[in-house]
Amino acid sequence: MNRAIAAAERPGAATPAIEVSDLTVAYRERPVLWDVDLSVPSGILMAIVGPNGAGKTTLMKAILGLIRPAAGRVLVHGRPGGEQRRLVAYVPQRGSVDWDFPTTVLDVVTMGTYGALGWVRRPGRRERERALAAIAKVGMQDFVGRQISQLSGGQQQRVFLARALAQDAQVFCMDEPFQGVDARTERAIVALLQDLRAAGRTVVVVHHDLQTVPEYFDWVTLLNVRRIASGPVADVFTERNLRLAYGGRVAFLARDPGSGPDPATSEGGRGRA
Repeated sequence: MNRAIAAAERPGAATPAIEVSDLTVAYRERPVLWDVDLSVPSGILMAIVGPNGAGKTTLMKAILGLIRPAAGRVLVHGRPGGEQRRLVAYVPQRGSVDWDFPTTVLDVVTMGTYGALGWVRRPGRRERERALAAIAKVGMQDFVGRQISQLSGGQQQRVFLARALAQDAQVFCMDEPFQGVDARTERAIVALLQDLRAAGRTVVVVHHDLQTVPEYFDWVTLLNVRRIASGPVADVFTERNLRLAYGGRVAFLARDPGSGPDPATSEGGRGRA
């Protein structure tokens, strides 16, 4: 059985991890997302793909409650997202972070434990141990005291992944976690995301490389201001849906009629969203 379908049929999976209803977001009266409906089952690894300006990052920020929609709502495990923030971890685009801020790897990862502490308590031994365990899981244990400005791009991305792990969230939202990392780091991140899925966590990733979608993910949402399609990769990641999302700007080498691209490539070679 397809792993994505199996996850959706697990006991307790009837309530989606994320449910987006009639979501519209506008910047300066220009719609960036329009009337989007989306249901994400628990325990899946899902990519959000679409062309530049499709609203992928905006959708993720709406799920996180970082922006206020013009209309619609977002539920996380059946409750308003604002009430469930402790359940959701966020890995932003690496380029959106001030890496010159004078702080260490351990300090950054320990921040992932703050949500469970409240306003009064300070991190103690238990939080430090949780942070160190998360650092070890992403292979950064030799850099605990290193200033984040002294890390490579791939190492910086691992640190933010460790911070999300330290939060012990149920839903992980990641905005292009493979951007600017080498092949070894990309493989390590994919393995980590698969481990999270195996543990019953839900992982949503803004992703740009169409060619790796069938390899890395079991669900996919195709977006271009509106939701084009969403569901198991085998059902949704088709030439027809990709052309609807990209306006015919993608070339394909399809295995057979109705199948997904193998691989999907853009006019310049490797498919990018």
